[in-house]
Amino acid sequence: MIDDLEYNTEREHLIIPEYGRHIQKMINHAKTRDTKEERNKLAKAIISVMGNLQPHLRDVPDFQHKLWDQLFIMSNFELDADSPYDKPSKELLEEHPEPLHYPQNHPKYRFYGNNIKTMIDVAITWEEGEMKDALVMTIANHMKKCFLNWNKDTVEDMVIFDHLYELSKGTINLKNSEESLIDSSSLMRSKKKHSHKNQKGGKKNNNRNRKRY
Repeated sequence: MIDDLEYNTEREHLIIPEYGRHIQKMINHAKTRDTKEERNKLAKAIISVMGNLQPHLRDVPDFQHKLWDQLFIMSNFELDADSPYDKPSKELLEEHPEPLHYPQNHPKYRFYGNNIKTMIDVAITWEEGEMKDALVMTIANHMKKCFLNWNKDTVEDMVIFDHLYELSKGTINLKNSEESLIDSSSLMRSKKKHSHKNQKGGKKNNNRNRKRY
């Protein structure tokens, strides 16, 4: 009796493990039948059993089509039986999708992020005027905030103006501007205040979810 024991490591690989080994054996048996009439009969019976194993898919469109595709896949495309649908091909199943081309952006000042470069490109296209000046100052202040978030220290406005000039390829020049950016301490203070609010909110939520006896 011990000699008849089977271990999973010695059994054949299950192509779709969700259906179990018995379904796989039924399909393997159907492949060995001599007449197509018998193979068709067994294929329909197997499809019926597969459908009973997944009752939650009965409302899914093309449910039967999916079962027939899985039947041929589990037979390694070797089952010669008639299907009410187009048979899947092994070549199409093994075809690999084309690799995704991710944007290869390697900015010099990574602490600003890619959105800053997009904002600068948009500002360059605007006509000269108060709206553009306001947008440029908003971008510069945001760059200063990003700089402080990364370096956690103070920074001179001229450094931000130099970076803005470089990122805009010389189109936006605030080096000779009399405008001043928001003070570093104010930016850091707003950051700490926001962080403190999040911590308080987290504690409140924890107390709300705590069990009371």
